[in-house]
Amino acid sequence: MFREGTDYIINLLAMYFKNLSKVAVLLLILSSCMNRSENNKWQSLFNGKDLTGWDTYLGPKYDTVLNRRDSIPIGLNTDPLKVFDVADLGGEKVMRISGEQFGGISTTREFENFHLQLQFKWGKLQWPPNKKGKKDSGLMYYAVGPQGADGGFWLRSHEFQIEEGDCGDYWACAGAIFDVRAKKENDSTYIYNKNGDLFTFSTVSPNGRNCQKYPDAEKPTGEWNTIDLYCYGGTSVHIVNGVVNMVLQNSRQLNGNKEIPLTKGKIQFESEGAEIFYRNIKICSIDKLPDNIMNDKHLAN
Repeated sequence: MFREGTDYIINLLAMYFKNLSKVAVLLLILSSCMNRSENNKWQSLFNGKDLTGWDTYLGPKYDTVLNRRDSIPIGLNTDPLKVFDVADLGGEKVMRISGEQFGGISTTREFENFHLQLQFKWGKLQWPPNKKGKKDSGLMYYAVGPQGADGGFWLRSHEFQIEEGDCGDYWACAGAIFDVRAKKENDSTYIYNKNGDLFTFSTVSPNGRNCQKYPDAEKPTGEWNTIDLYCYGGTSVHIVNGVVNMVLQNSRQLNGNKEIPLTKGKIQFESEGAEIFYRNIKICSIDKLPDNIMNDKHLAN
């Protein structure tokens, strides 16, 4: 009697683990398919041939004799100096921004709930009035409204700063607003701190419009850096070379005296006095922020 019961249990266990093995194999296959599906979702924003899918905009010229800017912008899709162009860099076609005139190159399409990935590398050229300063560009996202709204050169947007030593910083541009957990320093600068107080940054905020990233993960000038930007709903995550250095919350914008959500817009790169190259610019839709980059302590209650 006892032996028969034992055999029955052993047979049940054998069937269970046999089926479990099949389930495990099935899950592995499904996982592999899901991973391939995720990879297939990537859309390239740069075709490596020309600037199809992009608009260029250049603001007023800088007069190097009078050391001031003209009053009239160069305008939309008018680029006689080829500030924005395709270049051959080491046998690879990349997007080149010379930096000679201030302005931006923006996607013709708007995006929401996305993961954007790209690589950038600094060139050698710098131009007045930033000829001797840090090399500077910028990734603008949720960019909306008229060209030149920010300083006469860029769209209303959130800026993922791309500047030597400051890659990952946040700048609110022309009415965009974000909340960021940060620590206020004695000199009134704000540095991202995932456990810090929640501060609002905008052009009208008493805190100013800039929050500095933490930690620094930028590679030395001359090397390729990888940027990942996640945007879902009102939350964005700045990642430099695989390191999260800022989480931003409650994306919104000024509309008269009111604040309204800002969760959809164009992608724009700045031309701001320095030569820079961009490559492997791609984007995919997401239905949530990845668990491995998020922590509940980052988010407001």
